[in-house]
This record gives sequence, C-alpha cells and structure tokens, in this order.
Amino acid sequence: MSVSFELKSITATAIKELYQVDISSENIQVNETKPEFEGDYTVVLFAFVKQLKQSPDAVGNAIGNYLKTHFSNLVKDFNIIKGFLNIVVQGGFWLDFLNENATNTNYGFRPVKQDKVMIEYSSPNTNKPLHLGHLRNNFLGWSIAEILKEQGNTVYKTCVVNDRGIHICKSMIAWEKFAEGKTPETEGVKGDHFVGDYYVKFNDEYKKQVKELEEKGLSTEQAEKDAPIMVEAQDMLLKWEQGDQKVHDLWATMNDWVYKGFDETYKEIGSDFDKTYYEHNTYLLGKDWVDKGLQSGVFFAKEDGSVWIDLTEDGLDQKLVRRKDGTSVYITQDIGLADLKVQEFGIDRNIYVVGDEQNYHFKVLKLICQKLGIPSADGMYHLSYGMVELPTGKMKSREGTVVDADDLVAGMLRIAAEKTAELGKVDGFEASELDKLYNIIGLGALKFFLLRVDPKKRMIFNPEESIDFHGFTGPFVQYTHARIKSILRKTEGENNNAAISDDLLPLEKKLTVSLEQYPTVISESAQAMDPSGIAIYVFNLAKTFNQFYAELSIANAESPEKKALRLQIATLTATTIQRAMHLLGIEVPERM
Repeated sequence: MSVSFELKSITATAIKELYQVDISSENIQVNETKPEFEGDYTVVLFAFVKQLKQSPDAVGNAIGNYLKTHFSNLVKDFNIIKGFLNIVVQGGFWLDFLNENATNTNYGFRPVKQDKVMIEYSSPNTNKPLHLGHLRNNFLGWSIAEILKEQGNTVYKTCVVNDRGIHICKSMIAWEKFAEGKTPETEGVKGDHFVGDYYVKFNDEYKKQVKELEEKGLSTEQAEKDAPIMVEAQDMLLKWEQGDQKVHDLWATMNDWVYKGFDETYKEIGSDFDKTYYEHNTYLLGKDWVDKGLQSGVFFAKEDGSVWIDLTEDGLDQKLVRRKDGTSVYITQDIGLADLKVQEFGIDRNIYVVGDEQNYHFKVLKLICQKLGIPSADGMYHLSYGMVELPTGKMKSREGTVVDADDLVAGMLRIAAEKTAELGKVDGFEASELDKLYNIIGLGALKFFLLRVDPKKRMIFNPEESIDFHGFTGPFVQYTHARIKSILRKTEGENNNAAISDDLLPLEKKLTVSLEQYPTVISESAQAMDPSGIAIYVFNLAKTFNQFYAELSIANAESPEKKALRLQIATLTATTIQRAMHLLGIEVPERM
C-alpha cells in the first residue's frame, strides 16, 4: 500500500476512534505537501470538519496526535497550516522503501484488478492513410491498454476498420476514371497513400462538376445531388450491396492495398491489435436486437415502418435504429458488435477511443445497450478526446490538407537526427545505432507530446517544440534515463553495500518521495483513463533527478553510506522512468 493510501486509511481510523464518525477513506484527500511547508503529505481537513463540528485546527491537532501516537512507525511529526494537516513521514520508512524496491524491475505493477477489458482504437477508413488525428487515437488506445494491464486486468486491443460505404466507392470511381490501370506497385507508393490520392481526385472532380451545373442554373443542393461522378459513386455502392462481382473484386483489391499500407504504419508506430473487426462483416449485426427491442417495448415503430427509441426521459431525444426500408443505421451495428465482443471475449468493460465529435453517439449507444440488457453494457466507456490541429489550423481529408502519419513520423526522425547532431550527442555511435536512436527519440517525442495533454482537450501539435531536449518533452526524459544509466555503468562492480543512514538530505528525500508515488499515479491514470498524468509525473521525476544530481555527487559522495543510498535512488529512478515511459509506448535509450 502506498503512503497516500495508508494515510487515508489511518486518518479514517482516527476519525472513527476520536469522533465515532464513519468516513470512507476514499473521501479523504491526501496530497503531496507543498514545497514551502514542512511535511511529506498533506491531509485536507475541510471536507469533514463541518461534520465533526470542530475547527480545522482542532480536528487537525487531534488527528495528528492520534496518528503520531498510534502509527509512529509511519508518522514522525505533523503541523497544521490553515486547515491542512501536514504529515512528516519517518525517515526509516523511506529507507525500507528503497531497500525493498531499488532492484525491483517490476516496480509499479500491482495486480489489484481482474477485469476483462476491451479497448477499441484506431478505427480507420480505407479511403485514406492514417493521419495526425489517428496518431493521437492510436497512442491513447495503446497507452490505456498498457496502464490497465499494469493493474492486473486482462486487456484485448481491437480495431474496427470502416471498409465499406460511399466514401470507399468515391476512391473506387476515381481510380476507374483516372488511374489508367496504375497500382501502388507500378507507382512505388504505399497502398493507403495511393488510394487516398484518388479520394482527393474524386473530390476535386466533384467540385468541378458541381460548379459547372451551378453555372447552368441548378441550385447548389441540386447540383451536389446531380453531379455525374457522385451519381456514379452512389450507383457503385448499390451494386456493392447487391453483390456485383466486378465491384466486389475492385473493392477487395483496393482495400488490400490499404491494409498493407496500414500494417506498415502500425508497425512503425508500435500499434498492435488482438482482433480486427471489418465493417463489411459487422454492418448487418444488431438487426436481431432491433426485433428483440420491439418485442420488449424498448423500441417502437412509426407509421412508416421505421423503428425508434425514445430517450427523452433520459435527457436526450428520439433515435432511429432501423430505417423504413428495413436497413440498419450506424448505431444498429454498434449494438450488435457490442454483443459480439461479449460473446467472443467475455469482457466486463468495453472502452471506445473515439473523438469528441461522437460524444452524443456513445451516450445513446450505452443507454440503448443498457435498456436491451446487453451484458457488460454498464462497463461501456467512451474515451473521448479532442482533435489535433497544426499551427496552420485544421486538416481536411477531402482537400488533401491532412498530415499523413507516415510523413509526420519521417519528419520527426529527421528532426531527431538534426537536433541530436547539433547537441553533439552522437559521438561513438555506429550508423545502425544512430538509426535506432533517431527512431527512439523521434517517435518518443511524438508520443510524449500527444499524450502529455489531457485527452479531453484539443491541442496544437508543433514538431519542433516536441523534440526540445530541455523542455517538457520525451527527449528530455529519455536523456535523463541515459544519464542515469551512464552513472550506473561507471559504478558497476563497486562494493556499495554499506549500511545506509536514515538521515536523508532534502533532495534525497524529495526524489524518494516522488518515486514512492509512482504506483498511485498509475492508479489515478487508470481511473481517469488519462495517460497525461503519467507523462507529467515522469517529466517531473526526471527534472527532480537532474536537480538532485547537480547538487549531490554520487560517485564522489561524502561517505560510503551516502554513495550506497544515492545509487539506490538512481537505480530506482531509472527503473521508474523506463516503466512509466513504456506505459506511454516510448522506449528509453541506454545511452545518448
């Protein structure tokens, strides 16, 4: 149990003993003590002083004295500052903590949960390559999966590929009209980029035809409907749904080009999936649930034969679940797929990593699944995230202004090489080692920058800023890890088994306290579905270590005891940085 959790528990015990009042430890807030005050952890008293009918100072003194008397193995001293109970932890506790964990290569892993969790992320369309927005999605999904694994959950990573519909037919029609038989192989282009180019060509031709029809006197609305290339795309979609062999063959060929391109990108960025669902296999799912919902009264039919659900009592509105012609809508297949996931994997929780423009959709989906009684519906969670923009503004796929993921990654590797060379950090590296180092730094910078922000917030991505070796960046943390590893290599083999004194200097204690908080940070990040807490934590840890190392020598410590202590701290810091960065999908080099 971490110190903060234990302090919550024993504070609840103190309140029960002193005031005969039951307060859940979960409702007791414990924070790290602010640097300007004496103490390690602070118990916030305001939440319960009214209930205890005493002043904050009186409550704080009573609880502080109780803890100091009954839990002296943990609590050394306390002080009260304006309603905050600052606790000084016994020095021996920190030494025991270091002795127990300094060589623990699994530090942070606490199997406190045993849920089966499915995380659905990426969800690309097969009419264009992955772009910057997909990168935030992939990094979020992968990171949350690893964070939940760190708590002992069984996690399944899944992807739903949107491989059918009018958007796919647009690329197909454009290829038929303009490609003259060209393929990704003949042009030396990745398949997803190749197909994406024809999606843009469709849009260019479509806008041209709409303009021509408008000049002939048609309204914009009518021109958009009557544009020949759009009519052809609609006709192709109808043929696909009717099973036309020629259309299906072209559809399969072009999708295969895209899948191969996606696989290359996923491999490059480190995304992987335990299961991939394809929309052409899932879009008919959910029809049986509509019939069941009609029978049970969850759904109702209108006079035209369409089927709806009324969610007005839930603060929403009426939602269509089946058209009057009997065809499904998008949410219908989501209902069926939610059920299929439970059947195949027996999941307790179903997490969807999808942009915030779909917030309403997932509110409706969860409510419908709950009303239908679909297993694990209560465990459905929409990990909503904000869009990523560039300093130049929003991106638009149809106009070809999106930043492709492949191009962005390549640019990050180039910037990594330039920045590393400028700082003179490449001496003694072989060419192959440098390529790997640039990959680690470039991808690390990209992932850290996209994950350091609360997912709910929109963000602007600046490649140059993300790779600064001195800022709030991945490379700064990576360089700190490499520095620690260098220190440890230089002291390897020395006899550092001297007895350690419990007289910790302020910076030794500050760094040790920070290390002890790591499992709590993981727990909070898992609960909030937010990796940014880990990014902020590991950056501050690296910053604290650099301050520690600048002021306190390790190799030339003032005594063997101090050297042994600081090597323990350095070892655990390196382990914690490596494990925290792994949860963000980031490698850390042994040397830079």
